[in-house]
Amino acid sequence: MPRPREADEVGDVSSRIPQQSAAASGPNHPDNDAGLSAELASVVSGARRRALRDGDRQIDTAHLLHSLLESDPEVRAAFDGAAQLARLLGYLVQRSIGYGLRWQGAVEDSGVVPVLTEAGWSPAASCAMERAQESAVLRGDERARGLDLLAALVADPRSRAVEVLAHAGVDVPVLRGGAATESSR
Repeated sequence: MPRPREADEVGDVSSRIPQQSAAASGPNHPDNDAGLSAELASVVSGARRRALRDGDRQIDTAHLLHSLLESDPEVRAAFDGAAQLARLLGYLVQRSIGYGLRWQGAVEDSGVVPVLTEAGWSPAASCAMERAQESAVLRGDERARGLDLLAALVADPRSRAVEVLAHAGVDVPVLRGGAATESSR
């Protein structure tokens, strides 16, 4: 039998933070993979928190990009100076406080992979995580780094991350070439 709820000083206020489903954190979830560096696991965790806070059904490539920019100095260095980073982060913040509402409730499907994917991840984000790990293996590294993920995010021209970058004035083809070169080192 459920216990009756006790009233507190703020009354009956329900949480605005959605609860994460078990499927989104299960054993096959990409951030549980041993192929992620500690830094990249932190990026994935931050992207998950951002998606949950924003009320998005899935972690998409824009969530990954936002978290990656906030936490990885090597990734920030891949951009053309502080002004460009400020514009990009400003755009991402606008998205998180309302600009992205047109994306809420919709699966990010850039056409790169089938729409069926793990619960909690957009197909494009899942593909980017796989590409980042493949890049690390090709480089001879056991764990993917932030630059691997950046290169994977910009490799899909129809992803939300690329849409955000383009709207913020980033020359995506130039970034794509630089990110791919840096991630192979």
